[in-house]
Amino acid sequence: MDITVKKNAARTITKTSVVNRLIKSLPRKEQHNILGHCETVNINFGDVLCEPGQFIQHVYFPLTGFISLVTILSGHEPLEMGLIGNEGMLGVTLMLGVKTVPMRAVVQGSGTTLRMSASNFQRVLLDNASLQPTLNRYLYTLMAQLAQSVACMHFHEIEPRLARWLLMTHDRAHANHFHLTHEYLSHMLGVRRSGITIAAGALQIRKLIHYTRGEISILDRKGLEAASCECYQEAINDYAELLG
Repeated sequence: MDITVKKNAARTITKTSVVNRLIKSLPRKEQHNILGHCETVNINFGDVLCEPGQFIQHVYFPLTGFISLVTILSGHEPLEMGLIGNEGMLGVTLMLGVKTVPMRAVVQGSGTTLRMSASNFQRVLLDNASLQPTLNRYLYTLMAQLAQSVACMHFHEIEPRLARWLLMTHDRAHANHFHLTHEYLSHMLGVRRSGITIAAGALQIRKLIHYTRGEISILDRKGLEAASCECYQEAINDYAELLG
């Protein structure tokens, strides 16, 4: 794993156009307190930030990078259960007093993230009155996302699931273009590679996306939303209702 640390985090963050929405939702004084305990790090596609059962060493508040939560079963490929971008954080379960990691966290989109040590995070929770209620609401939305993902995988066809997944990625990539191979998509969605090929081809024929050699461009966002199952909008509504 190659994570490059940038020093002088607070100065770096003020120059970044993308902010972490959880931190941004806090009173200004608490924002500064939290940023004072963070460093800005680069994360790269494929970096594994933590494995199930490990002790939590750091929590992450993504900026431009984003992270997949994947579950591991012996004899099977990892299956994505959730996605964390600048709307959330990795390691929120630490506030429950649970010091071990429930799922593998792997970087899906290269970029930057705020990082704080687990010990500093526990101190920050005590010193910033607005943080725990905000994270309680975020934890609820994350649990809802995990439950929605399970139902989506069981009941919905591959094409609307792929559309939903691309929309979730688009929201966190802060760009209309990103790199995702058929093989990687098949692992994340828990389907055969041939199913991804057919579904991606159908979305491309409808001119919703352009896909070639692992490079995906979103051409018609509204059309992709219409092609998605209702699970995407449910997740958006949950976040807006609880966190704004």
